[in-house]
Amino acid sequence: MIDDVRDHIDDFSPENDGFEYAEGGEHSDGEKPKVTLLAGMYKDWFLDYASYVILERAVPHINDGLKPVQRRILHSMRRLEDGRYNKVANVIGHTMQFHPHGDASIGDALVQLGQKDLLIDCQGNWGNVHTGDGAAAARYIEARLSKFALDVVFNPKTTNWTTSYDGRNKEPETLPVKFPLLLAQGVEGIAVGLASKILPHNFIELIEASINYLQGKPFELYPDFPTAGLVDVSKYNDGIRGGSIKVRAKIEKLDKKTLVITQLPFGRTTSTLIESILKSNEKGKIKIKKIDDNTAENVEILIHLAPDVSSDKTIDALYATTDCEISISPNTCVIENDKPRFIGVSEILKHNTDGTLNLLRQELLIRMSELGEDWHMSSLEKIFIEKKIYRKIEECETWEAIIEAIDKGLEPYKKLLKREVTIDDITKLTEIKIKRISKFDSFRADEYIKGLETEMEEVQNHLNNIVEYTINYYKQIQKKHGKGRERKTEIRSFDTIVATKVVVANEKLYVDRKEGFYGTGLKKEEFVCECSDIDDVIVFLKDGKFTVTKVTDKSFFGKDIIHIAVFKKNDERTIYNVIYRDGRNGTLFMKRFPVTGVNRDKVYDLTKGTEGSKIMYFTANPNGEAEVIKIWLKPKPKLRKLSLEFDFSAMAIKGRNSIGNILTKNEAHKITLKEQGVSTLGGRQIWFDWDVLRLNADDRGDYIGEFNADDRILVITKSGKYRLSSFDLSNHYEDDLMLLRKYDPKKIISAVFFDGEQKFHYLKRFQFEPTDKLVSFIGDQPESYLVDFSEDKYPMLEIIFGGKHKTRPNEIIDVEEFIGVKSYKARGKRLTTFELKEVMWNDPKKLDDDAQVVISDDDSTTETTDIEATSNISEISETVAEEKNKILKPEKEIKPSGKKEKKIIPTAESEPVIEDFEILSEEPVKKVKPPKKEKEAEAKSEDKPEKEVKGKDKKSKGKSQEEEEAIEFIPHEPEFIIENKKDKPEKPKKKPKESTGSQMSLFDL
Repeated sequence: MIDDVRDHIDDFSPENDGFEYAEGGEHSDGEKPKVTLLAGMYKDWFLDYASYVILERAVPHINDGLKPVQRRILHSMRRLEDGRYNKVANVIGHTMQFHPHGDASIGDALVQLGQKDLLIDCQGNWGNVHTGDGAAAARYIEARLSKFALDVVFNPKTTNWTTSYDGRNKEPETLPVKFPLLLAQGVEGIAVGLASKILPHNFIELIEASINYLQGKPFELYPDFPTAGLVDVSKYNDGIRGGSIKVRAKIEKLDKKTLVITQLPFGRTTSTLIESILKSNEKGKIKIKKIDDNTAENVEILIHLAPDVSSDKTIDALYATTDCEISISPNTCVIENDKPRFIGVSEILKHNTDGTLNLLRQELLIRMSELGEDWHMSSLEKIFIEKKIYRKIEECETWEAIIEAIDKGLEPYKKLLKREVTIDDITKLTEIKIKRISKFDSFRADEYIKGLETEMEEVQNHLNNIVEYTINYYKQIQKKHGKGRERKTEIRSFDTIVATKVVVANEKLYVDRKEGFYGTGLKKEEFVCECSDIDDVIVFLKDGKFTVTKVTDKSFFGKDIIHIAVFKKNDERTIYNVIYRDGRNGTLFMKRFPVTGVNRDKVYDLTKGTEGSKIMYFTANPNGEAEVIKIWLKPKPKLRKLSLEFDFSAMAIKGRNSIGNILTKNEAHKITLKEQGVSTLGGRQIWFDWDVLRLNADDRGDYIGEFNADDRILVITKSGKYRLSSFDLSNHYEDDLMLLRKYDPKKIISAVFFDGEQKFHYLKRFQFEPTDKLVSFIGDQPESYLVDFSEDKYPMLEIIFGGKHKTRPNEIIDVEEFIGVKSYKARGKRLTTFELKEVMWNDPKKLDDDAQVVISDDDSTTETTDIEATSNISEISETVAEEKNKILKPEKEIKPSGKKEKKIIPTAESEPVIEDFEILSEEPVKKVKPPKKEKEAEAKSEDKPEKEVKGKDKKSKGKSQEEEEAIEFIPHEPEFIIENKKDKPEKPKKKPKESTGSQMSLFDL
């Protein structure tokens, strides 16, 4: 059917139909009707329609930054302007003289202009950008042009005019806007075939950028939104297509069970934001009890959390799963020379700044012309009256004679004028009234002409220095209209939030190990753990295969599942301890490895891949624990020992692709756990990234230290508050963060603060007490504020006086003698009654007790060394220890080329024995005889006792010479021990990559 119609249309042409065709679809007044086919309309008119929508409706012009409807609204309001408010309905009706598309589009555009709070002064209910409430009806609200609009938008003398759509009126082609209005307001428009989305920018920053451009300095522009919030502009790309930004709501912790949203992401309202939060809650990704919307003039959305829910993780989950964080892709498209053009915001600002300079030059030239004309007529009038030329027309009988008489009377004085005298000038002289001639004041006329000449010189100076004049113009605009227009949106760098790490576990994972099924729908099978519907799971089989896949209702991977758990990407602390058999009766290998990153649904093999391989022993250790196991061997001739013991802590952690170490070449009957192990990974290395205000373990930002389970972090804010927090990477920290470090309960803080109640500066010394709540240590008076603090044990404070006491000499205070250590709740001691300008912390009078100043031979201070915190100092000579009154530089211990390694020595009587010996070579296998231990030195330094060696090795008993010679040595790569320096912790060195695929014999029985 459709093909028949298409064929018919193709055959239907002017040559065979007998009809005439009218151009543009118009009907003629002839006898025959004129027909235009639909196909012809698409071919001839669609491009015209698209061009019209682009140029006349949806896309702003680069010169004034306005769409046509916005330009017509402002033009109408300027014509109505009398200083009073006008009904919006009246403005809409007046604008319809210029806009052909009805009142609805005019009303919507007018409300949007009013809500931007820049060009229109509103009165009445104009809606709410926070809640999304619409404005009242047009008959109930009023508007007028703002003072800013009257100053920068209009000037009929520099405006190019065109006729309106019906030819009855004139309207501006573009308004002579002397400001980057397009970037200040932002705009969004959808045309035919293209769209424009330009984000709003800060008023003051735009002015400063324009000034920098005029001065030849670089500048950067980033969006600023009326709804405030947080923004990450790292990928803004100058607003060009392909760039993007991330915008977040500002979420704060009111208490442990309540979150409050005080700022919204751009483009979202309280209603749409709450709706997205409720949807996420329904899907089980977050757990909340209820939401209260208290938004009025300011945004306030209270989120009440469910019991036992982490507020920090909920904040991250809100950003990851709701509209609390959204991405916006700008698309800067403008009309220039009647064509759409895609450019960056910097290019728009340069164009607008150049346009402003040219408009100001035009205004100055027009003003110069007006002043010159005024000077010419004033001078001509003065000559006409003072020289009594008007009397020469008394005898004239015709108009031509009058003109000729006046021109002849002015002839001697024409050389004093700046231009020729025209007939129009003479005509104006004849129009001077007798009353004005009779009261003419020559002195006042001279003063007026002199004032004109002065103003002309000033205008000419501005023209000669047009750039400086433009800069001063921008500064005046900022001074006059910039108050209250500071940046609202805070620029931040957002840390990437992995949704799987923060969403609430809303499902339960089950497994049928024997049959190989797993999923959330196997309710009758073995329960594994709680998970979320967006988690990945890792599955290990008995034959050594494993994979990572998404959580589903029911999935099959393979029979005999030995382990299944939720997979955490890039988790380097979960260590798998594995013993596998290579082939059906092959060698037993052992390995320790993490699984940090894999391809989803790809099958991996832990073994060498030999057919018949089997996992004999498997444990998953979330913190790198290393247990002790016992291996039972199958009896065979000449095999004297039927059991072995091994401690996994003696093995190095390598990659999952490594073959592992040989455990035994004999066949094992079973392997059992003998003793639970402890972590071999040590404390966790933590860094703090000040850009995103988040902790991390990825070596980003400042190194905080190595943390064990009981360690805490001290947080001090600029508002004089502190709290202790865990080192959980999901923690959120205050925006006014001043200090973040590892908590030391013995550290003494010296703080200077202004007491708002007493109106004096106070000094206090105290130690922070453990608390998870944000507690003020400067009091609860709102006018109190923290000046500065020091963590030196013996600080010296210098006071600089100001105000009427600025002539007083600076005063230095020994803080330790000035005030003792008290509770953080104490007010402290008043510093002075005089007015202070500044306080400074000088070098401490002496070092802390655990530090030493090292003196060189020339008695000059060279460095400060912390004996206990320096890892490369192992001992101090007895001579130095005996000289208590001398401070000497300790010599560094020369490290051996090798490292002590644990080795298992099987005995015929009982358990394997761990022996210490020196690594002296890097050969993979080497038989060595363990050296005898030397006796420990009995004499120890009185002041600097040597540290006790942890984990003394057991001595072997009853070993035969054959057993000792049968010992095989397997070197491991050295482990790096990182110790934190108290004053300035250093970043730990990264471990060198270990080779994979190497195999080393541990037993050869």
